[in-house]
Amino acid sequence: MPLILMCGYPCSGKTRRANELKEYFTQNTERKVHIVGDEDQDIDKNSVYADSQKEKNLRGALRAEVERKVSKDDIVILDSLNYIKGKSVFVYCLTSTDVSSEWNKGREADSQYTQEILDALVLRFEAPDSRNRWDSPLFTIQQEDLLPFEAICDALFKRKAPPPNQSTQSQPLSSTNFLYELDKVTQDVLMAVLESQKTSVPGDLVSIPGATEKISFILACLAYLYLNMVELRKLRRQFISYTKMHPTENIGQIANMFVQYLNKSMH
Repeated sequence: MPLILMCGYPCSGKTRRANELKEYFTQNTERKVHIVGDEDQDIDKNSVYADSQKEKNLRGALRAEVERKVSKDDIVILDSLNYIKGKSVFVYCLTSTDVSSEWNKGREADSQYTQEILDALVLRFEAPDSRNRWDSPLFTIQQEDLLPFEAICDALFKRKAPPPNQSTQSQPLSSTNFLYELDKVTQDVLMAVLESQKTSVPGDLVSIPGATEKISFILACLAYLYLNMVELRKLRRQFISYTKMHPTENIGQIANMFVQYLNKSMH
């Protein structure tokens, strides 16, 4: 998605740079350009940034606005202290704290940050780093620099998207009662294993209700002598965590999968 994220200290020139980018893309492409920012939200910035809940609400509103406007055809420029990491281009407006403070004092009185809020926002700001996967491509602009319009355009439309990882991939759809069944079946298997240990001897292959696979007490004895509740619960938690990320549509196979996981874990 063509998304440009403006970042930097408060009063670091983000809005001016965003307008320069909008003018360039409007004149040189046939795409619509939308600037989304704090200024559009009709807020008292000092009040919002002094309250974590209000700031969280603002961040959600900005994200929703970006998601409504971004598309493969339109360009969205997010001009805000709250930025969204994702498939995008970063423009980092680099200024010193003294310059930001000076520019803040030059604003209209009703749009200025208090010095206390300004200092707090500067302290909280995390500068993007091009070595980080989601902070790249990154263009760092100082106050006297000209924007590298063509390079930004190329990065926005010609670069390959970073390969997806587990945190960005959509997970497969699963049955609405998948999590309930996962919890119930694994708990039933766990209790069946504990109960079977009371009468089983080394070498037994123990049947588990609901599963065609069997628990191998040869492996259990070699690995743990006998599995206690703490060890079984740990294995169950690990299995549930993995299965939530890789759900199966065949709920009937959960018991077999868990038994296989237990046998494998006991090697």
